[in-house]
Amino acid sequence: MDFGFNQEQEMLRATARKFFENECPSTFVRKMMDDPAGVTPDFWQKLAEQGWLGLIYPEAFGGVGLGFVDLAVLMEEMGRAVMPGPYFSTVLLGGLAIQEAGSESQKKEWLTKISGGAAKVTLALTEPNARWDAAGVTLQAREARGGFTLSGTKLFVHDAHTADALVVAARTANAASPEDGVSLFLVPKDARGLEVKLLPTMDQTRKLCEVTLKDVSVGADALVGEKGKGWQPLARVVDRAAVALCAEMCGGAQKILDMTTEYAKIRIAFGKPIGAYQGVKHRAADMLVDVENAKSITYYAAWAVDEQVAEAPLAASMAKAYVSDAYRKVAAAGIQLHGGIGFTWEHDLHLYFKRAKGSEFTFGDATYHRERVAQLINL
Repeated sequence: MDFGFNQEQEMLRATARKFFENECPSTFVRKMMDDPAGVTPDFWQKLAEQGWLGLIYPEAFGGVGLGFVDLAVLMEEMGRAVMPGPYFSTVLLGGLAIQEAGSESQKKEWLTKISGGAAKVTLALTEPNARWDAAGVTLQAREARGGFTLSGTKLFVHDAHTADALVVAARTANAASPEDGVSLFLVPKDARGLEVKLLPTMDQTRKLCEVTLKDVSVGADALVGEKGKGWQPLARVVDRAAVALCAEMCGGAQKILDMTTEYAKIRIAFGKPIGAYQGVKHRAADMLVDVENAKSITYYAAWAVDEQVAEAPLAASMAKAYVSDAYRKVAAAGIQLHGGIGFTWEHDLHLYFKRAKGSEFTFGDATYHRERVAQLINL
């Protein structure tokens, strides 16, 4: 088996790194932290021009038609830059949900718009119960007047305040199995009774919202996929988004390692660079092991998604469990090895540490995924 990247993937990595160095320096990231939208229209359009908004969507819908390993390469570079904005929510959550469960007309309309930069879509899944499994979906959808009425609250919804539409997970029936009776609905941002509130977060580069639906009425054509059969495609979306998030975390961890090793070469203490001291060397070596292991397990999971192997859900949880811990540990070690300067607002390390903490709990933390791994292998 060839474990390397092909020429096209290496070109994608080089192009993306140069793009983010020019278009997304830390000054831009810090500016977007204070911007409620989290991204500028100009930057969003440039992502569309690169073809990255439709990277994994079929060419028939304006996409590029590449695979998940290609996406992981791009996400890794986005993680290096701590890229702000609704790329993740639009492409990996709302867009993937439509691709996995939507009708041909829904795909043609929304995936084409997303690929061209004309629309942003997100996924409203989690609720105040803070569960990531099917039992966590309690928001009610009742059939009424030829359509549906949705009532309930969704929490920690990525970029809902800037989305043109939300894919909302709701319960249309109370079945014996919580995985039955979950349906997906495409709700426009201007639907009557839909309220969106921006939440304060530790990681200001990624915007989260509280979404309240007060008897929101939608037509029958708002149903995404089959009624009551929404959990199966939704679970695939969450697994794939988790793998993509792991790739982003790998990029951030690698950047921290690069910054730290460079600093260890130039920071002089007691007449020589701190990198010459055994304690610093050992800590940097531990960081390298964490980063390399994280990349290995992430790209294995991305391969499993591409090949649609039966163990793809297991690979996704294995990756999320390991990388969640690894990114946080690498970020903390990077700050420690930088010493006092690592704690200052002026240094960029805190941007990565905050992203690490936010990403750690997105789609479930390491404890949640270790338990899921145990269940998937029947322990």
